[in-house]
Amino acid sequence: QVQLVESGGGLVQAGGSLRLSCAASGRTFSNYVVGWFRQAPGKEREFVAAIKWRDRNTLYADSVRGRFALSRANAENTVYLQMNSLKPEDTADYYCAAALFSAVNSWPTAYDYWGQGTQVTVSS
Repeated sequence: QVQLVESGGGLVQAGGSLRLSCAASGRTFSNYVVGWFRQAPGKEREFVAAIKWRDRNTLYADSVRGRFALSRANAENTVYLQMNSLKPEDTADYYCAAALFSAVNSWPTAYDYWGQGTQVTVSS
């Protein structure tokens, strides 16, 4: 079992930045793909970004490419999502997820483990 805990959400003005964290316990991330998804009120959950821990291969949604960046910290068993140039349309609950994939994956139904989410609000 993998337990995931997100943190770092909050309220920020448009153009600002936030860094979300996804910390794992129970297992190390070494064989996992870690994905970030978001869900705005009344909308379906959508893919944001994913990273394969072992080779650091990444995948980003078109809507965030160039503004968001993934990184990882071995010692902390944590994946970070750095979000820059935030827009009001980035407002959502953000979730991290993990699964044993051979490659990065953008399908939420394919992920086995999910965190509880962290809220991000971007004001205009």
